[in-house]
Amino acid sequence: MCLGVPGKVLSITQCDELPMGRVEFGGIVKEVCMAYVPEAEVGDYVLVHVGFAISRIDEQEAQEIFQYIEQIGQLSELEETEPAALSNMQESMGRTET
Repeated sequence: MCLGVPGKVLSITQCDELPMGRVEFGGIVKEVCMAYVPEAEVGDYVLVHVGFAISRIDEQEAQEIFQYIEQIGQLSELEETEPAALSNMQESMGRTET
């Protein structure tokens, strides 16, 4: 399932002529391309899909969407899972290197 996830814009910078933002999703901060929402400012909420802010939304709508996502258990997809996956793979192979 593809979802647009609401996040709060923490900062906006230019990177190779593209506006990039640091966006917070319930405590998780990701780098997001802001090119599709040039009107967005720090403190605004945006709807993000596959690394791109696709629209600006109000805070109430962001909170409602975030609650729905929490209810269906999709927030874990935002977290970095690579270290845990690597650890699990090492354990299954009998390795416990750190």
